[in-house]
Amino acid sequence: MSFDLRPATSSQDAVVASHYRPISSHLAIAPPVSVVIPAMNEAENLPYVFKTLPDWIHEVVLVDGNSTDNTVEVARELWPDVKVVEQRGKGKGDALITGFNACTGDIIVMVDADGSADGNEIVSYVSALVSGADFAKGSRFANGGGTDDMTFIRKLGNWALCTTVNRKFGARYTDLCYGYNAFWRHCLDKIDLDCTGFEVETLMNIRVVKAGLKVQEIPSHEYLRIHGTSNLRAVRDGIRVLKVILRERSNRRALRSRRHHSPMLDSVRGEVS
Repeated sequence: MSFDLRPATSSQDAVVASHYRPISSHLAIAPPVSVVIPAMNEAENLPYVFKTLPDWIHEVVLVDGNSTDNTVEVARELWPDVKVVEQRGKGKGDALITGFNACTGDIIVMVDADGSADGNEIVSYVSALVSGADFAKGSRFANGGGTDDMTFIRKLGNWALCTTVNRKFGARYTDLCYGYNAFWRHCLDKIDLDCTGFEVETLMNIRVVKAGLKVQEIPSHEYLRIHGTSNLRAVRDGIRVLKVILRERSNRRALRSRRHHSPMLDSVRGEVS
């Protein structure tokens, strides 16, 4: 009896293989990755941002917050296939939500447009997601992370707010107010974002915990903004973050109360007993 041994290289296998994107020497992925960049008057910083973005990503979605400089033109010159979306509202939260809605990838990565984030780190975020995490959360204070752009007061405030979230919601975060994150698209259905300002990162971090999603922190280094000044205001935005924490805590208590006093739940308990 003879056997005809041939390599398994059917046309179907070839098509499937072509869908995989090599992102490192030991990892290739099939899910398309979208990168969302909210930007307002960041033309001078975009060359530094785009320079570090890996070429294997599926798409770049630039959300333009009504820039008065040539932000859009620079983005198109640097990344000809960039998808530009006009922001109709105001605030970082509104910009991110607008960008998320425009994404077509299965994985979404949030990157700031000020040059403070290193796009080379995206591989670590994506690796965590394809390995089983739902939400890959950047941390400047995890082992291996760091920051060049936080004063002592901001660090203290971030620590206090992070500690509050950990205690109130059962999280184990080392960083709270950081905008470099990645997640599977399906997570958006479970966290239902509804805020417009810088507090959007805190809201996301709280709601992924409340939704029971698997979170993995990714050590990340935050660099100084290269050009221009940030719209972040430590006291003002810190208060907004605290309000989000208190609101989400109140909503959690209200939900527990409704479940405890629900007539339907009471009837189910009666049937079980």
